[in-house]
Amino acid sequence: MVKQDLLTPSQVAQFLGVSPVTVRIWARQGKLPAQTTPGGHRRFDAREIRDFARRHGMRLASESRALMRILIVEDDLQFAAFVNETLKTLEPAPEIETAYEGFEAGRRLQRFQPDLVLLDLMLPGVDGFAICQHLRNDPETAHIRVIAMTGYDSPENRARILDAGAEICLSKPFRAVELLAAVKTAIPAGKTAAQPAIAAGRA
Repeated sequence: MVKQDLLTPSQVAQFLGVSPVTVRIWARQGKLPAQTTPGGHRRFDAREIRDFARRHGMRLASESRALMRILIVEDDLQFAAFVNETLKTLEPAPEIETAYEGFEAGRRLQRFQPDLVLLDLMLPGVDGFAICQHLRNDPETAHIRVIAMTGYDSPENRARILDAGAEICLSKPFRAVELLAAVKTAIPAGKTAAQPAIAAGRA
């Protein structure tokens, strides 16, 4: 137990399902209330973190869904169908929706609130780089995991999308087994994106 139920940036990151860097940025921006120790370290009150999560629609461990939600963002209908059918083999089978262009993806993200996005990089409307960057910059969606998919794999594109916040970048075409392995890496079995390994207020 951290003294007075105070959490470190790493613990807050785990609780909210974001990176410690994101937590520090939000603290600097004043989005997350923080205290400073005599040694100059940031600490966060667990109750305030719970309130922050609820205000921004982030699911707490006790409120997580039983089934994972996955949004496929892919403009190739045939490839989107392959991804969909592959994901249905997961146990338990996730809830799946598909968007075929960038603007539609934005609408579905708000309504569907996925745990994981399988994101093509080259899309009509808004490209995958912009979508991923938007997800990471918005506290309400920063917890969502992203697996990028691209038929234009290059060191530059791979570095760019990983810097934007994707967990993994898959080069198309890929096999079903590669996709399933990537999903299991991005979100461990039994967890949704915002379900942390610790409970609020515990270390």
